[in-house]
Amino acid sequence: MGRFYVTTPIYYVNDAPHIGHAYTTLTADALARWHRLLGDEVFFLTGTDEHGLKVKRAAEANGLSPQEQADRTSARYRAAWELLDISYDDFIRTTEARHHRAVAALMSAVYERGWISKGTYEGPYCVSCEAYYTEDELEDGLCPVHHRPVEPLKEDNYFFRLSEFSGRLLEWYDQHPGAVTPEARRNEAIGLVKGGLQDVSITRRSLDWGVRVPWDEGHVFYVWYDALINYVTAIGYGQDMGRFNHWWPAVHHLMAKDILRFHCVYWPALCLAAGIDPPGRIAVHGYLLTGGEKMSKTALNQLFPADLVPTFGVDGYRYHFLRDQPFGPDGELSYEAMVARYNSDLANNLGNLLARVTALVQRKCGGLGPAPRADSPLAPLAAEAYSAAAAAWGRIAPSEALEATWRLVRAANAALEAAEPWRAEPGPAVDGVLGDALEVLRIVAVLASPALTRSSAEIWRRIGLPGPPQAARLPQAAEWGGYPGGLRVEQGAPLFPRLSS
Repeated sequence: MGRFYVTTPIYYVNDAPHIGHAYTTLTADALARWHRLLGDEVFFLTGTDEHGLKVKRAAEANGLSPQEQADRTSARYRAAWELLDISYDDFIRTTEARHHRAVAALMSAVYERGWISKGTYEGPYCVSCEAYYTEDELEDGLCPVHHRPVEPLKEDNYFFRLSEFSGRLLEWYDQHPGAVTPEARRNEAIGLVKGGLQDVSITRRSLDWGVRVPWDEGHVFYVWYDALINYVTAIGYGQDMGRFNHWWPAVHHLMAKDILRFHCVYWPALCLAAGIDPPGRIAVHGYLLTGGEKMSKTALNQLFPADLVPTFGVDGYRYHFLRDQPFGPDGELSYEAMVARYNSDLANNLGNLLARVTALVQRKCGGLGPAPRADSPLAPLAAEAYSAAAAAWGRIAPSEALEATWRLVRAANAALEAAEPWRAEPGPAVDGVLGDALEVLRIVAVLASPALTRSSAEIWRRIGLPGPPQAARLPQAAEWGGYPGGLRVEQGAPLFPRLSS
C-alpha cells in the first residue's frame, strides 16, 4: 500500500468560492479518489486562509469583524465542496489554535537557526495578492497579477534571509527534476531564483489580524508566511512529529500559476531554513478564463459552482472540468462546450450504453445479466484503458485518464452496433455480447468513479453489483472477467438526460 498526501491552496475568505477555486479542489479530489481505489493511504487537505490585510478590509466593507468574515466565508467554502462531493480528510482554518501553534514552532525554528533578522521594508504592496513587489516587477506601475494600483508600504519588520538560499534552491531543482511540474513552471521557478532573490519581509507591525510572532508580540506574521505552514500544521508539525514524518515530504501541492513564487521559491526555502525537506511535488495549473480573462472579483467575471450544477448535475459538472480542462495550460470556459461534452460523452456514450444494455438484458435474458466471454475482443481494450488511465492519473492528467476510459465506452458501443443483439434470438451469442458490455460497464464504473461520484454508483447498482464501485480496488477491479453473471439487472430513467444548447 502506498501513501498519498494531496493539498489544495487554502482559499482567502475575502470572497466566495468560484469555479477557479473549484477546479483545483476538484482535481485534488479526483486524485485522492483514484489513490483510494489503488488502496493507498490517502490524506486530502483543503481549507481557508483567514488572516491578512485583504481579509480585514473585506470584513470592514461588510460591517463584520475579521473573525465573523472568516466564519461566514469559510462556511461557504465547505458548502461549495459539499455540493461538489469533495471528499477532503481535513479542512484547515488558519485561525485555529493548532495552526497558531505550528506557525510559532516552525518560524521559531527558522529564527533560532539564524535565518531571520530585523530591518525596514519600503516599497510597493498589492493588497489583493497580499504580496510585496519590486518596482521592476510592476507593469505600468500596476500589480502584474491583478492590474490594480499597489500601495506604498514602509515599516519595521522581520526579514527572512531568502537571498542566501539561491544556491540551495537551484541544487534542489536539479536533484529533484519532478518536484515542480509541468516543465515550463519548473523553468519559471528556476528563472525567478536565477534572477536574484531578495530578503523578504515576514512580519507586520501595522496589522493585528494574524498569528503573533512568538519572540516579538508587537508583530504578526505576514499572511503568506502563516498560510504556507498550513500544509505541515495538518499533519502534526510541532505537535505530533511521528505523524508529520509519516506524511512529509511526500506531499503533492496543487495550485494555480499566480501563486507559483510563494510555493516554488519561498516555501521550499522556508522548509530548508527550518531544517525539514522541501515538499515532494508542486503541480501548477493555468487559469480558467472567461472571455479570455482570468476569473476575479475585480473583473466581475466570476462563475460559481451553484450556477452550473442545476443544469449539468454534480457529475456533469465534475466531468467537464476534469475532461475538458487539461491540468497545466490555461483553459477557456464555454457553456456551449460544456453542453457538447455532456451530450457526447455522458448522454450519447455512457448513458446510452447503460440504457441499451439493461433494456436488452430484460428482453433477451430475462433480466439476469450474463457473464462476459473470456476471449472477448473487448478484453485487451479494457487492459489498455486501465494502463493508460493509471499512467495519466499518475502524472496528474485527468483529461487523458478520462479519454482513455471513454475509448473503452466507445468500443463497447461499437461492438453492440456490429453485433446487433436486438435483432438476434436469445442464446449464447447474445449472452456473450451483452455479458461483454456489462463487464465494460463494471470496469468503467470503477475507472470513472473519481469523476462521476454518483452515476458510477448508479451504474454499479443497475447492473446488480453490491456496494459502491469506490470500494473496489485496482488493479484487480480492472481485470477482465469480474462481472459474475446471473445478477438481476435493472432498467431506469436516463442517467444523463440530453441537454439542449
